[in-house]
Amino acid sequence: MDESRKPVLAIVLVLAGAASYGLLAAVFKLALRDGWGVNGLTFMQVLTGTALLWALLAVIRRRESSYSLAATWRAWAKLTAIGVLGMSLTTIFYNEALSRLDTSLGIVLLFQFTWITILLESIRARRRPKRSEQAAVLFIVLGTVLAVGLLEQDLSGLDDLGVFFGLLSAFTYSLFFFFSARLPENLDPIAKSAVMSTASLAFVLLAHLPALAAEPYGYSLLGWGLLLGFLGTAFPFICFNYGIPRLGGGLAALLGSMELPAAVAAAYFLLGEPLTAWQGLGVVLILAGIMAAQRKHRQAADGKEGESQH
Repeated sequence: MDESRKPVLAIVLVLAGAASYGLLAAVFKLALRDGWGVNGLTFMQVLTGTALLWALLAVIRRRESSYSLAATWRAWAKLTAIGVLGMSLTTIFYNEALSRLDTSLGIVLLFQFTWITILLESIRARRRPKRSEQAAVLFIVLGTVLAVGLLEQDLSGLDDLGVFFGLLSAFTYSLFFFFSARLPENLDPIAKSAVMSTASLAFVLLAHLPALAAEPYGYSLLGWGLLLGFLGTAFPFICFNYGIPRLGGGLAALLGSMELPAAVAAAYFLLGEPLTAWQGLGVVLILAGIMAAQRKHRQAADGKEGESQH
C-alpha cells in the first residue's frame, strides 16, 4: 500500500470505530423494542464481545507467535480490576440508563466522563485544573444543559434512576481511562482487551445470575448479542488497534468524539427521537469541550517529545 495513504486509512478507521460505538446505543434500544430484557442483552453483549476478541487473538497468535498475555500477577490483577470497574460496570449502568432514557440523553450523560477524568487526573497530581481544562469542563457542562433540553422542555417526568445510572456509567467509564493509562506499555493490546473483557463477563454473570436464570433465550437474542458485541467490542477495537498507533493518542481521541454525533444521529434516524436546534448546539459545545481537553494533551505530548530531542 502507498505509504501516503496509510494516515488517511487510519483516520477513516478511527472514525468508523467511534461511529460504531455511537450506533451501539440505538441498536440496544431496538433490541429492547424487540422484547428482550436489559439483563439478557447485557450478558449476550459481553459474552459475544469476549468470544470475538479471543477468536481474533487466536487468529493473530497463529501468525505472530510473539504476542503474549500479561507477564506478572500484578498485571493480571490490574487488567481484572479494570475489566470489572471500567468495562462491566460501565456496560451495566449504561444499558440500564438506556432502558429508562432517550438514547441521545443516555449518550450525553455518558460523555460526562471527559470532565470527570480531568478531575481525577487533577486530584492525582494534587493541582488545580489548568485553564484549558477548566474551559473544556465549562463547554461540556453548558453543552449538557442544552443537549438534555433543560431550557426548552419540562423534565419533571424524566426518570431519575435513569439519570443516576447514566452518571454512574460516566464515572466508571472515566475510571476505565484513568486506570488503563497506567498499565504497562508492553502488554499486547488485543490480549489486554480479551483479559479485561473476560473479567467483565465473569462479573456480569455473577451479578445477574439469578435474573439470567429466569430470562428467556432464543436465536433472536443471540443475533442481537452478536450485533452488540461486534459494534461495542470487536469492530471498534480492530479499527482503533490499527488507527491509533499511526495517528497518535491526541488526534485519535479527537476523532473518537465522533461517537457522540453518531449516537445522536442514530437516535434521530433509527429511533425517531426528536433533535432540536438547541440540542444540536449542546452537542457541538460538548465536542468543543472534548477538543479543548485533547488540545491540552497534544500540547503536553509535543512538549515531552521536544524535550526528548534535546
